Amino acid sequence: MLIREISKEDRPRERLLKYGVSNLSNEELLSIILRCGTKNKSVKELSLDILNSFNTINDLKYATINKLIKINGMGLSKSMVIVAMIELCRRIYLSSDENKIRLNNPQSIYEYTKYLFQDKNQELFFCLYFNNKLQLVGKELLFVGTVNKSLTHPREIFKYAYYYSATSIICLHNHPSGDVTPSREDIDFTNALVSIGNIQKIPIIDHIIVSNNNYYSFNNNGKINNR
Repeated sequence: MLIREISKEDRPRERLLKYGVSNLSNEELLSIILRCGTKNKSVKELSLDILNSFNTINDLKYATINKLIKINGMGLSKSMVIVAMIELCRRIYLSSDENKIRLNNPQSIYEYTKYLFQDKNQELFFCLYFNNKLQLVGKELLFVGTVNKSLTHPREIFKYAYYYSATSIICLHNHPSGDVTPSREDIDFTNALVSIGNIQKIPIIDHIIVSNNNYYSFNNNGKINNR
């Protein structure tokens, strides 16, 4: 059924004005964000297809353009609108003083950041920056590499530490192969960063290698030697 075939009072925008945004269904909220459907599919039907493509509404936060664009009726433009909306919501959440996120173990960090690496075929190197209460104060993508090489200059890592007034850092990068075993290069680079962090008094408290379904923590495996 097309939107114009729905009685005016039952249309998502009219319901928002009448009942308030908190009283709309997930399908109706998505309909408003997408604005329109396609020639053969209403925006409400398209919204429902999107929701049905994920196990729960919580899983929508892991949506990628590549996944969304495979849904019939979702072109590149609509897919970009959805991922931009999701990212904006994350930034609003992170910027709230009341909701400062505490990531105090590798598992919670992996769960919080795995969407960044989902189905990526290149290595990405991120740093998470923490204050002295171990609250997340910043996140930066510092390097996009190839499937077999990931290098970034330590200067960039610590530059952002000063920018955020961070007192500790956690590094993350992915192995697109799915094997999270650290390479010799990973080990040498981590050791170098830990040494610099000790000198700068901004310790590297972990380096986590992730895949779609697993992770390796240098700290958990006794490979971080802070003094």
